[in-house]
Amino acid sequence: MTQNKTILRALRGETLPTPPIWMMRQAGRYLPEYKATRAQAGDFLSLCYNPDLAAEVTLQPIRRYGFDAAILFADILLIPQALGADLWFVTGEGPRLSTITTADDFDRLKPVDDIHDTLRPIYETVQILSRELPDETTLIGFAGAPWTVATYMIAGQGTPDQGPAHLLKAENRPVFEGIIHRITEATIEYLSMQIQAGAEVVKIFDSWAGSLAGDDFTEFSIHPMQRITKAIKDRHPGTPVIVFPRGADHKFAGVHQATGADCVAVDDGVDAAWAAEHVQTDGCVQGNLASSHMVTGGQALVDETLRIRESFAKGPHIFNLGHGITPDADPENVQLMIDTVRS
Repeated sequence: MTQNKTILRALRGETLPTPPIWMMRQAGRYLPEYKATRAQAGDFLSLCYNPDLAAEVTLQPIRRYGFDAAILFADILLIPQALGADLWFVTGEGPRLSTITTADDFDRLKPVDDIHDTLRPIYETVQILSRELPDETTLIGFAGAPWTVATYMIAGQGTPDQGPAHLLKAENRPVFEGIIHRITEATIEYLSMQIQAGAEVVKIFDSWAGSLAGDDFTEFSIHPMQRITKAIKDRHPGTPVIVFPRGADHKFAGVHQATGADCVAVDDGVDAAWAAEHVQTDGCVQGNLASSHMVTGGQALVDETLRIRESFAKGPHIFNLGHGITPDADPENVQLMIDTVRS
């Protein structure tokens, strides 16, 4: 049964008559059942670290929509917390962390071997999901890419241009590179444990890759993802890896080969026809409907969904959004997208 799962077939390079489909952030604030479970947990981090409730919100979109994959409900900033950073969430504003900007700050981080004490509930969530998901549904584990996670650790919050991370990279390269290396090694251990617990695929999200220019894109987005991918492949042969260097634009071309990933997720900043010609020729692609269509719906949603499906029809493709679904999305539009893909 495992080998016949549609997403795994696409990741092995098979072109399917109907692309499998899942959706970034499919378990989240646009669903009323998620809001009810979040209220039960009390706060976001309590939800992440409660295996029963985290598994429940992961399963909710599978029950409602029948997606071909479920993605573990967690957060990319659990890694810095496991490394010793303080982490909290401000309602309406997002995450806040204690900052890592000096050698002394870096020296206070925990060694990689210690992260599992904090992250054990996440592995328990994966174990629950591997038991409870339908046989035909693929379980995806994930982590943030080192560059993206580092931008939060350095700034203490999300920033519009990742300026504090770029500044540290320019002014204190040893500390910056140390942060990247520590996150990379921690991410390898984290994803490996997710796979041991039952994840069948892992995805690496580099949400802020697009702010890296020139050699920095290669050195701090591509190379860490390549290191993680190789380590996962060495430890868990046959486990597919998806990478998502969001904002890479024309640099999406060649990412398969540069990282060793089985699939490259492309955002909606590139045209699907271009991505079919320049990215899909190297392997499976995932994407790339604009998230705004989940808000506006209508015929434009149908037309764009069909255009993307047709653009990628000659190669392996996993239908998805170009980024995560937003809290103001209409759940009915999600169903319309799924019906259109599968029609």
